[in-house]
Amino acid sequence: MPIKIPAGLPAIEVLDREGVMVMSDDAAVRQDIRPLHIGLVNLMPTKVQTETQFARLIGATPLQIELTLIRMTEHASRNTSPEHLEAFYAPFAEIEASGRRFDGLIVTGAPVERLPFESVTYWDELCRIFDWAQTHVHASLGVCWGGQAMLAHYRGVPKRDLSDKAFGIYRHRVLEPSSPYLRGFSDDFSVPVSRWTETRESDFPQGVGLKTLIASDEVGACLVDDPGMRALYMFNHLEYDRDTLRAEYDRDVAAGGPIQMPRNYFPGDDPTKPVLDRWRSHAHLLYGNWVNQIYQTTPYDTALIGRADRAAEEEAAADEPVAG
Repeated sequence: MPIKIPAGLPAIEVLDREGVMVMSDDAAVRQDIRPLHIGLVNLMPTKVQTETQFARLIGATPLQIELTLIRMTEHASRNTSPEHLEAFYAPFAEIEASGRRFDGLIVTGAPVERLPFESVTYWDELCRIFDWAQTHVHASLGVCWGGQAMLAHYRGVPKRDLSDKAFGIYRHRVLEPSSPYLRGFSDDFSVPVSRWTETRESDFPQGVGLKTLIASDEVGACLVDDPGMRALYMFNHLEYDRDTLRAEYDRDVAAGGPIQMPRNYFPGDDPTKPVLDRWRSHAHLLYGNWVNQIYQTTPYDTALIGRADRAAEEEAAADEPVAG
């Protein structure tokens, strides 16, 4: 089943070459089914590449997906043309005022991870998005800094500075193979990592149900499930293309500052050699499982999204045995 994205989005040409089906508005309305509505809050400076990366993954399932691109209302991107933002993105204030509800919401990373959360210019609006998601979104997924920010807002878990950047391809282990989000996963696999901060399990509050699903001995927690907030926190970058880390490395080289070669990335640590993509299959598994889990649990009536979720949570809490 295809993904429906705004007409004219640059991602369409890329996805078409890769065999991902893209549907027009006219074709979508002729199908007598309800698509899953997924919102993408894109905080990355490379917005076009990021749009394509996430559309590729959520558009590869058998379900019809309608992707809505969302931006901060007042924040001006310095790396994406105003014309592109105007044509394809809805400011959050507009989404909020419309009363729209979403089956899923993805909040991307952002190049601000060493700043305190409160120092980020759009932090207050992002917190509004997180609060709004609890009543207007069935399931949320925060990626890298977006995951750290979401976890900090919902659960008060801080991010911790690293002495050196975690940068490269790292082996990770599945800790909870029975999780529906990890169906089909190998016991261990490679994940792209690019961050100056980390999230420590020792900072997790007790008794709220946080569970680490994937972790690395070298770079710590990777994927954390938070059923109570209907959220997943992914601290690394399975969505990255083959050459995304190369582009980051080349940018550092061009800037002339301290240069750190991504670990386990270039064959033989030789930047002239082509990179092998060793993570895309697990990227498709994770996002396919996330979309499938949404499909299995979201209300068919979109007006019940958030309301039905909260009612189900309250009912589950009432059924729990009382201590004493």
